[in-house]
Amino acid sequence: MAELTTKTRPTGATAVLARHGFPQVTSATGGEIQIVTGPSQAGFNPIDLLYGSLSACMAMSARIAASQMGVLDKLTDIRAEVTGEKSTEGLSRVVKFNILLTIRGDIHPEVRHAIALAAEEEICTVSNTLRGGADFSMTVRD
Repeated sequence: MAELTTKTRPTGATAVLARHGFPQVTSATGGEIQIVTGPSQAGFNPIDLLYGSLSACMAMSARIAASQMGVLDKLTDIRAEVTGEKSTEGLSRVVKFNILLTIRGDIHPEVRHAIALAAEEEICTVSNTLRGGADFSMTVRD
């Protein structure tokens, strides 16, 4: 019998910022994204990346849930829109994430809700991490 091997994807990101300009972020796999901060600049700022990570994770997790529930063949598409509310006091942080999950296809409304719940509370690594209060470890070097 052949042994199953699981291939893991390298994860992580590095941001490089010069004295002037914006950060250039490179993923562990070589993907690159330029960060912007101006209110009218097209592109991603750090908060957009946070919302983007949650939206992508929710969409993929909903598809996984639909597959697990046996309705993937009835699924047309999934759209996960994420916005948030920043704190008006104290530390600068997002205090609430607003997720609008649209699941299109010939799927009963109760099943759509079950898919959404499984995606948010069981499958999505990003939502689980944000809700769980992960620890931080930092090293500073010259």
